[in-house]
Amino acid sequence: DLIAMIGEYVGTVLFMIFALGGSNVALIPNTSLTGETVNGQNDSIISTANTSNLLYISLCFGFSLAVNAWIFFRVSGGLFNPAVSLGMVLVGALTPVRGALLTFVQVLGGITGAAIIDAITPGTLNIRTQLSPGTSIAQGLFIEMFLTAFLMLAILLLAAEKNKATFIAPIGIGLALFVAELLGVYYTGGSLNPARSFGPSVVLHEFTNYHWIYWVGPALGAILAAAFYKLLKWLQYETCLGP
Repeated sequence: DLIAMIGEYVGTVLFMIFALGGSNVALIPNTSLTGETVNGQNDSIISTANTSNLLYISLCFGFSLAVNAWIFFRVSGGLFNPAVSLGMVLVGALTPVRGALLTFVQVLGGITGAAIIDAITPGTLNIRTQLSPGTSIAQGLFIEMFLTAFLMLAILLLAAEKNKATFIAPIGIGLALFVAELLGVYYTGGSLNPARSFGPSVVLHEFTNYHWIYWVGPALGAILAAAFYKLLKWLQYETCLGP
């Protein structure tokens, strides 16, 4: 457990440094992910997404996860996410005790990674997860839930399920996060990870009144994915394509 905790802590720190650091670079010229404003329905003013920034941020998160998960895959599993730890516990891939220990170091790693970026980069950090204008708390919650479920399902079927291609699972998992971030970054900040939202909020001493959705949403997503995975196992999905 100690080796896994050390690996998970260091891996989470590195994942956060490159993901959050890259996000901060993308957001240096702007105060948000929105650029121009245009007339929406009933002549209301809405913001248009800065798709170049969204793509850059999504790449930073997806690539950072892929590389660091590949590095630490044989050490701690390369989870870096309390919601993923919960999902792994639910399917029996982790014991509850190890899951709790990894969750603790993941949260600590999120804080450490955000603190390092704050210390080594000039200017004010712009890496907190926030809802975009017009996105309700309920919408944000369900976006986080479904995107995390997608990521969790990729992890369960590519990594937790052992096969000949398991060694390249981190690539598929990183791509899954990349795709999820393409949708999620604009609306919710694309957390999918309580440690990713909690770390910057602690370092910047700023918590929104809806910060809880970045814990509850990913947790619900992990539960949803774990339930679907168990259903697939119960249906013996391995036999559907024959030997």
